[in-house]
Amino acid sequence: MTDEVDRIVEAWRRERPDLDVAPLQVLSRVSRLARHLDLARRTAFERHDLELWEFDVLSALRRAGEPYQLSPGTLVQQTLVTSGTMTNRIDRLAARGLVERRPAPGDRRGVLVRLTAAGLERVDAALEGLLRTERDLLAALPEADRGTLADLLRELVAPFDA
Repeated sequence: MTDEVDRIVEAWRRERPDLDVAPLQVLSRVSRLARHLDLARRTAFERHDLELWEFDVLSALRRAGEPYQLSPGTLVQQTLVTSGTMTNRIDRLAARGLVERRPAPGDRRGVLVRLTAAGLERVDAALEGLLRTERDLLAALPEADRGTLADLLRELVAPFDA
């Protein structure tokens, strides 16, 4: 079986035999997969009237466990956006009735962002849809290979998360 990356690598080997183009065999495929995954995720979230960034914020709150609330600073850390961007996102989610701001106990100026019942329902449904989509994307790989791939990708990604 060959793919577009094989054709690209072969062309580079022909045109630039002085270069080691082996990294393209892995990272070009990862890049292409990321684009396909992004499109699949966007489609899955659209079915639940959510944008990708909305799911990111709502899922961070959902993973926090009851009462499904976090400080804006924690949301910034978990979603890797700036505080200004997070403020805008919280405003937009609040306007849609998916989150609400609450005073932080013991901190008169502090705020907590909390999922509303509608937000909880929406993020749970979107997660179920996402998992169906992602299972379909992985269906061509045997279960054992999925575990191996997950382990290898963890090794590659972990230094970036550190």
